[in-house]
Amino acid sequence: MSDVVLSIKDLHKSFDGNLILDGINLDVKQGEVIVIVGPSGCGKSTLLRTIKGLETYEIGSISTTDPKAQVGMVFQNYELFPHLKVIDNIILAPMKVNGTPKSEAKEKALEFLDRVGLKDKANSYPRQLSGGQKQRVAIVRALIMNPEIMLFDEVTAALDPEMVREVLDVMLGLAKQGKTMLIVTHEMQFAKAIADRVLFLDGGKIVEENTPDEFFTKPKTKRAKKFLNVFEFDAIR
Repeated sequence: MSDVVLSIKDLHKSFDGNLILDGINLDVKQGEVIVIVGPSGCGKSTLLRTIKGLETYEIGSISTTDPKAQVGMVFQNYELFPHLKVIDNIILAPMKVNGTPKSEAKEKALEFLDRVGLKDKANSYPRQLSGGQKQRVAIVRALIMNPEIMLFDEVTAALDPEMVREVLDVMLGLAKQGKTMLIVTHEMQFAKAIADRVLFLDGGKIVEENTPDEFFTKPKTKRAKKFLNVFEFDAIR
């Protein structure tokens, strides 16, 4: 994990005059898993969307080692096409964007679906799937483009508790395979288990950065301590 694959310098982003990202600086190494936590409205999702290119920014820079590097993103609400079968949702991008022949795209899609335990759902429609199954399909749809970097934005937030585990297990598997990932989550136990580094955002700034062991047991800032105390209270309650 020595090679930097993503570099963010002095990133500033505003919405309607309100500063959302306030001077973000971050280097991400190949194979690194970075978990981003913080209160609602602190800029976590905006940061991921800006890295993906879905949002513009006013000041700063975002660069990858390879200018052609693919960045995949999985969203909270799946974003699957309801009128397309699972297999067709997955192969649409490689066929349209990369020009991959349909037979080749289908073969690869089935391999990925098999990895996440959903090969038997290839010909189902999204409405026939549970929330956890839809999210796993969304992950496969991103992975089939062979991205160098994967972004996950609160991918379990819309799921019932019993469905969360199946999605997190897929992400843990990707981490073990060495996939470079930036993950926004409120699942603190998951963050502790998967992260190489934890970033705590507040007010559009990286307020604290540390290993998961240090961050969750000995946070350095009062703001991070207050944030973590809320989660401890919720867990007890």
